[in-house]
Amino acid sequence: MLSKEKTAYIFLILTTLFWSGNFIVGKAASLFEIPPFTLNFYRWLFAWLILAPFTLKEILKKKNYILENIKLILILGITSITIFNSIVYYSLNFTQVISGVLMISTIPVMIIFFCWIFKIEKTNIYQITGVIFSLLGVVVIITKADLRIILNLNFNKGDLWMAVAMFSWAIYSALLRKKNFKLSQLSLLQTIISAGLIMLLPAYLIEFAMGYRVNIHLPFILTLTYVVFFPGLASFTLWIKGISIIGSNRSGIFLHLMPIFSTILAILIFNEKFMAYHLIGAIFIVTGIVLSSKKTKHG
Repeated sequence: MLSKEKTAYIFLILTTLFWSGNFIVGKAASLFEIPPFTLNFYRWLFAWLILAPFTLKEILKKKNYILENIKLILILGITSITIFNSIVYYSLNFTQVISGVLMISTIPVMIIFFCWIFKIEKTNIYQITGVIFSLLGVVVIITKADLRIILNLNFNKGDLWMAVAMFSWAIYSALLRKKNFKLSQLSLLQTIISAGLIMLLPAYLIEFAMGYRVNIHLPFILTLTYVVFFPGLASFTLWIKGISIIGSNRSGIFLHLMPIFSTILAILIFNEKFMAYHLIGAIFIVTGIVLSSKKTKHG
């Protein structure tokens, strides 16, 4: 029988694997000219419809409780569903997947910062050291262990929007830990999706009015199927479960696995070669995750 912590680690590893695939699919969506806000809207609309039979009874029963916490639920929906996912798809129209993954390396730092600001969790020396090691690993992978690439790195429009997306996700992850909701995890996810969809609707309608229409063809169907079931329903559920077990700070560090997974996916899909710097970077990232998962004797 796996311990709660080991179970959380499995949940978080699967989460990051599915999210890595989301970046690959998101880039493919831009190549097939699938509008980003439209893709995100239908992604969560279908996720909502799939969850509805399993959650609406509880949501209706606890509607007063949900209304009491509506401000926090709206913020969670806006930061995760409305802003993060939409901007990730939008930014991939202008930047490479690898640049987007680089932005992810800032999330654990942001989560720890917001948890400290909101007085949600304390940090310890292991978490700080773990973040540093993981950041080093990400830098090694992104720069191919070549310092000249760092010096010549110029962020484009997509990179800047990706930073906004990651900033939004860090707030979501920190606030998710702020309150233990008296809802099942599926119902909590459904309420967050509902809030996010309401705020996403105007963006979708504006995009539609501007003439950005989706073609119902095989690439769109395959893309939508993946983003609904894997980075959508599965990852969000597993992320909530992981955070509920080991906390925001320790969960956030697992996001550093995404550069590894993205690199592997790029090798499989785009026939890129696995180089020495990939291995060095992976070692740093795994070391960072192990360190950040340690607790001090004070807890």
